[in-house]
Amino acid sequence: MSAPRGSAILAALKTAGIEFVVALPDIVTSDGLLWPLARQNDIRLVRICKEDEGIGICAGLGFAGKRSILMMQQTGLMDSVNALRAVGVEYEQPIAMLVGLQGKEPGVLPSKSGKVSVSAIEPILDALGVDHVLVETQDDEAKIAPAFERAFKTSRPVCVLIGTPPLADGATK
Repeated sequence: MSAPRGSAILAALKTAGIEFVVALPDIVTSDGLLWPLARQNDIRLVRICKEDEGIGICAGLGFAGKRSILMMQQTGLMDSVNALRAVGVEYEQPIAMLVGLQGKEPGVLPSKSGKVSVSAIEPILDALGVDHVLVETQDDEAKIAPAFERAFKTSRPVCVLIGTPPLADGATK
């Protein structure tokens, strides 16, 4: 199975009406998604220093009628659990997240990972009641836009977990 394509993820963001990507560099998504995103003009890239501040920025953009996603890796999500709980879950804000699973073993479900930082993510999201989907192959690309649409339709957080680094344009794997 081929890794998801960065270009397909960008297309899914456009399909979901995403206008802003609030992001920190993430080793999982940088080559195939973050750097191509920085070179295009359709979606605005907002670079931040801390993941939890991204939760507030995405909520503020939502109040202004703008759709955004927060892009980070799972360790940043762990740092942001309290902000996600308060703003996204308790105040019912559509915090849409794209989270790279740094260190996830190929072909291993996150819950079966030998890395605690990977295996803990889904149970944490489940405990918070945060909807999540896993994207590891090109077959999974079709899950992205509907997941983000759910966040905005239900005014609830949704997390797209990226388990395999997205391919940059022209790359094959």
